[in-house]
Amino acid sequence: MNTEYTLTEVNDGIGWLTVNRPDSLNALTSEVVAALESALRDLEQDPAVKVVVITGAGEKAFVAGGDIKEMANMGPLAAKEYARRGQQMVSFIGKMSKPVIAAVNGYALGGGLELALACDFIYASEKAKLGLPEVTLGVIPGFGGTQNLPRLIGPNRAKELIFSGKALTAQQAKEWGIVNEVFPPEELRAKVTETAQAIARNGMLAVGSAKDAILHGLDMSKEDGLRYESSLFATLFASDDQKEGMQAFIAKRKAEFKGK
Repeated sequence: MNTEYTLTEVNDGIGWLTVNRPDSLNALTSEVVAALESALRDLEQDPAVKVVVITGAGEKAFVAGGDIKEMANMGPLAAKEYARRGQQMVSFIGKMSKPVIAAVNGYALGGGLELALACDFIYASEKAKLGLPEVTLGVIPGFGGTQNLPRLIGPNRAKELIFSGKALTAQQAKEWGIVNEVFPPEELRAKVTETAQAIARNGMLAVGSAKDAILHGLDMSKEDGLRYESSLFATLFASDDQKEGMQAFIAKRKAEFKGK
């Protein structure tokens, strides 16, 4: 469902969610954050969607950050509510049973990078710039950046990026471990589609369980994580997808997964 601030398109099992404020470099107002969360919930519930891709409208920006004009007039209580709503939105991405890919087509700064970091991985255009410049405005990241970035690239690298407020090129972000792959701008959508389709061909119950095991395991001891993994592994043996996948392998045919 399209809204004033978001566009949704579903093709061949891939749900494309576009932040649609190109005149403002897709900056995140409170209304945009709410629209994004609503669209993500719809995509999570849509049985036709197996993989979600988030991107930005226009050629300049994925999301250039929070809307400074809105934030400039906030007091502490309004700022906390804004941050908590943004954190709720990005946290929902981690809880989704479906993989979520960020297709970073331009600036991903502040809340934009925080949105991308919440996704399962990032593909970026060669023109992309990524950073957390909040300290240059006298504040800190508020949509999970101080928590998600250190978990991804380690605290020292994260502190360097956050304390300095500098932006990385797409290639630098790949070298730092933030971005998985970098492509020419004209190839980004096709490359994201290629990977999304490869994921969508697999057993989606298994993919969702793998996402669950990885994300929750990171907050557990290794031993607890292994126990959690084995429980999810065992649960999948009660699914039709497990039977279909293994029977198809034995019969040397293509599996037809139903997500059951």
